[in-house]
Amino acid sequence: MSPPPLGAYAFLSDCRTAALLGPDGAVEWWCAPRFDAPAVFNRILDRRIGGAFELLVEGAGEPSRRYVGTSLVLESRWEGPSGTVVARDFLAVRAPEAGDGRGIVPVGVLVRRVTCEQGTARIRARVCATPDHARTPPRWTAVDGALAESASGLVLGGDPAPVLRGEPCLDVVLDEGDVAELRLAYGDPALARAPAGPLLDATLGAWEAWSSRSGYDGVGAEHVRRSAVVLRGLLDSESGALLAAPTASLPEWPGGERNWDYRYVWHRDAALVVLVLLRLGHPEEAGRYLRFLLRNWSSEHGHLRPMLTLDGGMRVAEETLDHLEGYAGSRPVRIGNEAFDQVQLDVYGQVLDAALVYQQVAGDLTPDEAAGLFAVVDAACARWREPDHGIWEVRTRLRHWTSSKLYAWVCLDRGVRLAAALGDERPPLDRWRSERDAVRESLLTHGYHPGVGAFTQVYGEPELDASLLRLPLLGFLDGRDPRVRATLDRIDERLGEPLAGGGRLIHRYDPGATGDGLDGPEGAFLLCSFDMVSALVLAGRTDDARRRFAALCPRGGPLGLFAEEMTGDGTMLGNYPQAFTHLALIEAALNLDATDGAEALHTWAKDAE
Repeated sequence: MSPPPLGAYAFLSDCRTAALLGPDGAVEWWCAPRFDAPAVFNRILDRRIGGAFELLVEGAGEPSRRYVGTSLVLESRWEGPSGTVVARDFLAVRAPEAGDGRGIVPVGVLVRRVTCEQGTARIRARVCATPDHARTPPRWTAVDGALAESASGLVLGGDPAPVLRGEPCLDVVLDEGDVAELRLAYGDPALARAPAGPLLDATLGAWEAWSSRSGYDGVGAEHVRRSAVVLRGLLDSESGALLAAPTASLPEWPGGERNWDYRYVWHRDAALVVLVLLRLGHPEEAGRYLRFLLRNWSSEHGHLRPMLTLDGGMRVAEETLDHLEGYAGSRPVRIGNEAFDQVQLDVYGQVLDAALVYQQVAGDLTPDEAAGLFAVVDAACARWREPDHGIWEVRTRLRHWTSSKLYAWVCLDRGVRLAAALGDERPPLDRWRSERDAVRESLLTHGYHPGVGAFTQVYGEPELDASLLRLPLLGFLDGRDPRVRATLDRIDERLGEPLAGGGRLIHRYDPGATGDGLDGPEGAFLLCSFDMVSALVLAGRTDDARRRFAALCPRGGPLGLFAEEMTGDGTMLGNYPQAFTHLALIEAALNLDATDGAEALHTWAKDAE
């Protein structure tokens, strides 16, 4: 049986766990009690043995769906042969108490509230739990008017109460105005018996209050608001960390091996997370995320780990789940990620860029935090001449990736500026300036390939790389510089792909020419496709940027969600929803908005030292 297309899945989050619902109303992915816990529902990765929380309306087809307002409450509407049914599915949250900077607070329960709006309808629900990625059989027992599953710790309650028929089930006929509720608690077991109405009201209120803090109404406002809510859903309430995505091993090509676990925190684009959150009116979340990075990075002989777990851990083993067939037969299915142990020298620049942005806007970095950041700049001084695995985490040989040198320059540049902003005389600024100039000269001499007429992927080699679309966004060169414009043109020519119905997609690189050690193709990167929009704005090609943005945004479908990658026919690929795609969408919108007289996004980090 073929799985639904990735773009057909809905996303729920309580900022501690996340669920994906298929187009038929089944919860096909949920990890609890935290984003990176073993999945208790994983049908999205195996149609045979994967678990799901099913909800069916007898005689009805697939429902129409929408999010309620600016929330992550999903409303599904079934038109059956004898009645109309509306379900509201959500992971319950509440607003924070005074002084709690979390913005959104998880309650600890997945709620399915079903109402018969007209006529009569028969509702069937079934909870097919598969704890520990379907490696442990479920064991349900009746406890205090609810059903408890021992392996996962989940407790199911409802009105009417579900019954145990091998698996928990509900089979009920609803008349007009009748309501049925199912509550699957991963926190306090008493939540399985809590009425859903107040939980729904609190959840809608919390999301509305959070979203109302942003007054953005510029270019792409509807898409920006939805992307901001998705990003908030991927910000962990406990640590403040941003997940790359809530899923594992959704393939970058159907049937391929490019399947990775993204339920972790990458330093990559840390500055963009902070910048976007600040610009959209969420300074608390920006500060919590930056301080998560400052609190948890590891400096071992000058080496920063490229990624972290949600609680700041430095490593998690990568393993394959050979008993799962994978989405659309894409194997291996991986959990964990060995990129923890890679050398990725761009992370120095990512963290310093974020810190400078935050200090310029919030202005409350402490002397100890500044000292830690200055140590990172010293490490970049010492290491920028070394090869690394690069921004794309290529698992073959170490190389002198041009983007890694670019971010070394960013680290040194932002370090100098941060010291000036703080009035801190401790750092060796003359050395930092000298090394910054040396990196710049190296990039201009070795990163630019005269034969290609563009900046290229690796020093001295002709392959193109879409990470270099960020040359003007990071302030290394003006967007109207002929070398930047030529680089945009070469990337579009060699890595671009037409999008059916209009627009262009951008691949990150050519896998064969890059030699990334993996078989098969991959989709175009949506991050890079939106980065092209921003780069075109800075290059003065606003009309082209607007056309591309207008063609890309509707591809998120009626729910406005984007995966990591896309094919030319609009098929989503890769983990979903992808934080950095939504970040890049917001970045592109804000940069386009600046052409209409609003403040440009990237001027925030360009003050003179």
